[in-house]
Amino acid sequence: MNNIDPASGYQTYEQSPRPGRPARNEATARRVALAICTIADVAAGLLGLWVLLYLLDANQANPFVEFVHGAADWLSGWARDIFTMDTEGLRVVLNFGLPAVIYLLIGHGIAVRLNRA
Repeated sequence: MNNIDPASGYQTYEQSPRPGRPARNEATARRVALAICTIADVAAGLLGLWVLLYLLDANQANPFVEFVHGAADWLSGWARDIFTMDTEGLRVVLNFGLPAVIYLLIGHGIAVRLNRA
């Protein structure tokens, strides 16, 4: 049963649309899922940005490029040199792209589970 506040037209938090789960817990789970998605997206974005800056031969002495490179190195530290190829560009794409994809898959997977639970 949906409780709609007549003054605002919005659903109140007295009952959840899902039986057995209070609406406040559902709202909290959605916020946590959104936070996890955001963190995963930012991590993958930084890794992807570093790959792009590297492939476009960005100035490595620039403070912004240094920041992105440092963040990407930290985020992909666990996957360092999984792929060792002679082509430097392909090596960077694979060694930084794989962690980006894994962060997206894990982060969004956790968020989906939180929203379904």
